[in-house]
Amino acid sequence: MDLSKLKTVSINKRKSKVNKALFAKTLPRGASFKDFFKSLPEILKAKELRDVVEAIALARAKKKPVALLMGAHVIKCGLSPLVIELIKKNIVTSVSLNGAGIIHDFEIAYCASTSEDVAEALEDGSFGMVRETADFINAAVGEGVRRGLGFGTSVGLKIAKEKLKYRNLSIACACVEKGIPLTVHVAIGTDIIHQHLSFSGSDTGEASLRDFRRLTQEVAELGDGGVVINIGSAVLLPEVFLKALSVARNLKKNVKNFTTVNFDMNFHYRPYQNIVTRPVLKSGRGFYIVGHHEIMLPLLVQALKERMGR
Repeated sequence: MDLSKLKTVSINKRKSKVNKALFAKTLPRGASFKDFFKSLPEILKAKELRDVVEAIALARAKKKPVALLMGAHVIKCGLSPLVIELIKKNIVTSVSLNGAGIIHDFEIAYCASTSEDVAEALEDGSFGMVRETADFINAAVGEGVRRGLGFGTSVGLKIAKEKLKYRNLSIACACVEKGIPLTVHVAIGTDIIHQHLSFSGSDTGEASLRDFRRLTQEVAELGDGGVVINIGSAVLLPEVFLKALSVARNLKKNVKNFTTVNFDMNFHYRPYQNIVTRPVLKSGRGFYIVGHHEIMLPLLVQALKERMGR
């Protein structure tokens, strides 16, 4: 091939995706968080994180829902105080947990510790056999079902009523005190409290079904500006959300043009499809941001506080 015939162009005429205006900024020692956040490059995930913060701020300005879906690992990473702050500051309008999430939340409220050594306890059959966790949650659900309540509200109310010593660290208690929905979505057989004689499959199924329908009400209001955040649930809550969205749209709700974001430590197929892609395929926008919860959630919360403070 005769390379002398190549047609070249000037770099001054070529379209480039990156320029110095998008670069990160260096900061002096002692700079504020606001300065730090503004110093991040306007490129890829740093830009997307800014977009997520803006979407949440605009959703609350329009009084649209910001629904938080959470896996249990978020609580085990010590992040309950930050979630509670989002609740108290009216940034998050509902919280959805899996069965493990409500277990860790209760144990923190009860004795300020959680998360047993599964491998060690499994050896002698003691894994999941603690009395207090099963007795408290199973009793709360049974009492709540008879009062017409869902799973999350039942446990949150009992934590508050019995004045558990560390209830200030309970997401469930914060939700019921703030009066926002707490929904718990259970797959029977997955949680340690299902091993106990006190467990009722019928009560748990009824309570979790009520919570699914309550979540569907929240999802139905997402259209035109709401936000869904999924953090740390790779399977269960993305599936629950997708079904709730389908019900809401089937009932003729205009649930379009909202924002979804998935935070997780790894890339997973199901949240990518059921949170980030399918729900906003023809309207809205979805984000997938990978990073450790114990770093990403504090970063998000502080950025929201700075933005909402304006």
